[in-house]
Amino acid sequence: MHFQWYPGHMTKAKRMMQENIKLIDLVIELVDARIPMSSRNPDIDELGKNKARMVLLNKADLAEDKWNDAWAEYFKGQGYSVVKVNSKKGGGLKSIQNVIQEACKEKMERDRKRGILNRPVRAMVVGIPNVGKSTFINSLAGKAAAKTGNKPGVTKGKQWIRLNKQVELLDTPGILWPKFEDQAVGLRLALIGSIKDEILQTEELAAEAITFMNTYYSGVLEEKYALESSADPYVVLERIAQSRHCLLKGSGLDTEKAAMLMLDDFRSGRLGRLTLEYPAEGEK
Repeated sequence: MHFQWYPGHMTKAKRMMQENIKLIDLVIELVDARIPMSSRNPDIDELGKNKARMVLLNKADLAEDKWNDAWAEYFKGQGYSVVKVNSKKGGGLKSIQNVIQEACKEKMERDRKRGILNRPVRAMVVGIPNVGKSTFINSLAGKAAAKTGNKPGVTKGKQWIRLNKQVELLDTPGILWPKFEDQAVGLRLALIGSIKDEILQTEELAAEAITFMNTYYSGVLEEKYALESSADPYVVLERIAQSRHCLLKGSGLDTEKAAMLMLDDFRSGRLGRLTLEYPAEGEK
């Protein structure tokens, strides 16, 4: 399976970020806690240099706690402020304001010395598609300030959101790099739903998810779907189809429907908390 996806509006979004970065004090980058390195855009480091930086490990409730902690330490070691959050349920959001103030204290001190008082911190919220930026902003603002959707690519243009007297946020569309040099990165993004399913082969992707589960979370699929184990992911897919009564007309097995069902369970946390990559890989 080969992954390459770069919608036209993402080129425009990158230009927009380049134009707006001079207005910004802090870059808040959302990553998916299940794949913190694969869900980063390498361009953001270049765009955000000389700015205060914060990494939010979003969807932390879907990843394993011990790996969330390990990734938080990894990013802190790189000089970022880090918060583990669950934007949908509001987990971790209360600490955001204090961390923003801490991350920007040098800038605020410079302002104070120049006689500039009470200017709000301006933060740009960035991240790849479907990582949860709009949900995060809505949760933080306490209202539907930014459109949300469970498909990648919902945010199409920039918008400013005033949180309070201390903080203003700039929302931007998600951007992905033009091609995945490492196909393992593309696979991880596809597995969590950051690449549109319409351009992927569902059964092949589900087979990759099954292989991952068999390797790192042995026994989970067997318990979830009440089936016998198999090293062959396509056999497992057929058994899931049988277990969940995914049938075609004429009683054949609908393995595509079973694949979609399994991927939905994988992404939503119904198979448990899953981490797909680890800090040692991030250092490569």
